This record gives sequence, C-alpha cells and structure tokens, in this order.
Amino acid sequence: MSSHSNAGVTDRRGFIAKGALAGAGAAVGTGALDALLPSIAAARGRKSGVTKGDLEILGAAQIAEALAVTMYTGIVDDAPFFARLEADDQEYFKAARQEEMAHYLLERSVTRRAAAASTFYFPAKMFDDAQTTLNVLVTLEEAFIAAYLVGVRRFSSPDLRVTAARIMGIESDHRILARVVAPTLSIEKVNGASVDPPNDNTYERTLRWRSISKAVDALTPFIDKRAAGKAGFDTSRPFRFAPFRPTLPSAAGDFHSFAG
Repeated sequence: MSSHSNAGVTDRRGFIAKGALAGAGAAVGTGALDALLPSIAAARGRKSGVTKGDLEILGAAQIAEALAVTMYTGIVDDAPFFARLEADDQEYFKAARQEEMAHYLLERSVTRRAAAASTFYFPAKMFDDAQTTLNVLVTLEEAFIAAYLVGVRRFSSPDLRVTAARIMGIESDHRILARVVAPTLSIEKVNGASVDPPNDNTYERTLRWRSISKAVDALTPFIDKRAAGKAGFDTSRPFRFAPFRPTLPSAAGDFHSFAG
C-alpha cells in the first residue's frame, strides 16, 4: 500500500472516531441517555458513562450497520436473483435488513449522531451477480462478527460487552443465511469455501483483530471513494444509506434491556 493510501486510511479512521465523539459529548451522562442505557447510569465512578474507546467502537459499528442495511436493501430491491428465492428465504433477507437497522438505531442512541459515512461502494456486479453478492455478504458479516468481538474485548462495561455479544450472534445468523441459500442459486462455494455444511464454524472467527482500527481498515473500500477505486470497486454506482423505522421479526427478540 502506498504512503498516500495509508494516509487515507488513517484520515478515515480519525474521521470516524472524531465523528462519534463530537456527537456524543453533550449527550453522555444526560438523563435521557441514562434512561435508555442503564449501564451509563450505573457508571457513576467516571465523569461520563461511556469512554472515548467505547465511542470509537460504536462509531465504527454504526457505519458497519449502515453499510449492512444498504447491502440488504440492495439485495431485496435490486438483485435479480432475489425473486428466484423461495418465499421463506426472501423473508430471511428482509428480516436481516430490519435487524441491522435496529442495531444502527441502538448505537445511534449512544453516539447521538448519524453514522460518519452514509454513501457506500461495492464491487462490480454487486446485486447483479448472485455469486458476487454472497461473497461480499459473507465477507462483510465476518468483518462485523470480528468487530463486535473487539467490542466484547474492549468495551468498558459488562452491559456494553454483553450487548456486543448479542449483536454479534445475529451477525453470525446472517452469515449462515447466505450459505444456506447459496445452493438454491446453484452456488456451491462462497469465497472459495464449500457451503456444505452452512454452519461451518465451531467458534466465531476473531480475524485476530484486537483493535477497532482493524475493522475501519476493512470497511474503508466500502466507504471511501478513492479506496474503493483502488480496490477495483464500482465507484460509478454509489449507494446511499436510507434509514427507516424497523419492524422486528419477533417482539421476543427485541433489545428490551440489558437483561435481555
């Protein structure tokens, strides 16, 4: 990677971190936030209920969730193969879109601002070619899993760490979803790996990430036009994140509280 490219990644990482911090500064510790997130109300030993490190993780997670919502929206609305799926498989994708939006809104309730990136880029033939779509979906979900495991490792409070684990479990569901539907589209391998069996992990993969900066690096081609071009993505076809109010598949699976 050139020094110019490295500088771009560093700038993007700083932008994400500063974006989360700028929006959260006035809200952290307020009564409204305490009511929403009991762990913050309980963290009276600190000047604020969430730390700078927490906000950096949450800022990156917001971008990841906005990217996920944009991806699933593209699959449901634009992918020609979507209509070929069985009705129950279509519902899997629709539910994934709702779930990712719910994750985004939960994280925004802490950072108190929109994601630092809202325009996304994908590889050529994304949504037009089922193999490309599933390859990218699995790649991103594995990145999301690893990113939330960074949260499990790095968040400052048990409640935030457990919440990261709860979200990570849903991202794992989404990864398996892609591998389940692959054979119905005559796809036997995703990212070069056989989809038989779909649930091929005994333990989720950390990708050896110990810092949220690794997740930012992985997401940079999807959120930065210059990096997207260097990665061979289709920069002529940007996709805008369009937030909405989610309708969850089951009330029993809602966040409810830190108690679950």
